[in-house]
Amino acid sequence: MSQQTASRGGVLWALLITGVAGFMAALDNLVVTTALPSIREDLGGALHDLEWTVSAYTLTFAVLLMSGAALGDRFGRRRLFVAGLVVFTAASAAAALAPGIDSLIAARAVQGVGAAVMMPLTLTLLTAAVPAEKRGMAYGIWGAVNGLAVASGPLIGGTLTEHISWQWIFWLNVPLGIALIPLARLRLKESYGAGTPLDIPGTVLASGGLFGIVYGLVRGPVDGWTGAPVLIALTAGTVLLAAFVTHGIRARNPMLPMRLFRSRAFAGINAAGLLMFLGMFGSIFLLSQYMQGVLGYSPTEAGLRMLPWTAMPMVVAPIAGILSDRIGGRPIVAAGLFFQAAGLGYLAAVATADASYASQLPGLVLGGIGMALYFAPASALVMASVSVKEQGIASGANNALREVGGALGIAIMSSVFTAQGGYESPQAFVDGLRPALVVGAAVVALAAVAALAIPRRPRTAPAEPAEVPEPAPVLETAAR
Repeated sequence: MSQQTASRGGVLWALLITGVAGFMAALDNLVVTTALPSIREDLGGALHDLEWTVSAYTLTFAVLLMSGAALGDRFGRRRLFVAGLVVFTAASAAAALAPGIDSLIAARAVQGVGAAVMMPLTLTLLTAAVPAEKRGMAYGIWGAVNGLAVASGPLIGGTLTEHISWQWIFWLNVPLGIALIPLARLRLKESYGAGTPLDIPGTVLASGGLFGIVYGLVRGPVDGWTGAPVLIALTAGTVLLAAFVTHGIRARNPMLPMRLFRSRAFAGINAAGLLMFLGMFGSIFLLSQYMQGVLGYSPTEAGLRMLPWTAMPMVVAPIAGILSDRIGGRPIVAAGLFFQAAGLGYLAAVATADASYASQLPGLVLGGIGMALYFAPASALVMASVSVKEQGIASGANNALREVGGALGIAIMSSVFTAQGGYESPQAFVDGLRPALVVGAAVVALAAVAALAIPRRPRTAPAEPAEVPEPAPVLETAAR
């Protein structure tokens, strides 16, 4: 076999292994949403339990995401990729076998840990396997596969739930993971990075702070906002996050260097990302239940009807990319966020206990176009906002903040929903849904304002005087 043929085979194997692994982890962000009514019927649980089936994954994923690449650099990227894949696969089986809602939530949290270790290394391993002149094509394929996972998540979840059982949204990962583990060991080359130090204090502070805030928001409607557990959780979470910010200012090699936020471009695009995911995830969480529990669609029908929103990035993103190359990413991102805010506002206005799908379609299309316009240039804006040696940290921070936004969005919008409505009747659900969607629309509109704060030609953030080891590239977890 010639060296060229062997090299080509290595590229194809790397694309296959990292693409399937990325698809699995990205899919699990939204695949649960259309299965929530079936999970609630089977395992029981209240609204706050359903919130945790989604947020347990996104929260652990977000908090540990920036540590994944550093772990790979130190202990071996292939080794840690395989370890993350093993944890993710085992946790998927545990989720499928969960006898109750609490054990399902615990399994989802462990899934997030595995994904956080595995996902940042997919792009790093792919980069090592692909010659420099072919990386653009490889990145495009990799991004399209992950975009497809996000777009098809509600549909795949709905189809498996309706035609087999909700457990199969997790069983699906098991044979794929079992097949990938030996392939990764045999077909991927081991590599090491510059030995980026792990920020254990920062990870502990961020984890504790975010858990306290999300726990308080989730339990507030149940225990009362003035109840001791809620107040303690919110207060402790706020204190720990404040300590995390202080740590990011003073530490030598923090997980998230706060000096990056001196760049108006970096601060603006990250604020926009966090707020956009807050409004988007919270809305999808409630709308998927509305379509099934109120309008009477089956899980598959609900997944299909969500496609104008979730799949639109596959159609519009290439056009948005071309436009951003011509006129810059800032106006495209801002326009997309205003589109999405308009879509959520429209859906809030037309939501009734017997709304037709035709009446909802314009809002879903508007939201999908907005999502596509945001995703296409957002990554480029993040990369342009910092120096080259800090792009790995910047990408990891952006992804982590967006995942945090998703967890906060589900908690905040569910709190609004519970305060105004509930599951007692279709009308009660609509009474809670409409104000929650209004909040989502307002948050995404605020994200658009944050995007407008980005300079027309972003300047790079001030360089750190001390030499900082370059971290490995970090995966974009959402559709581009």
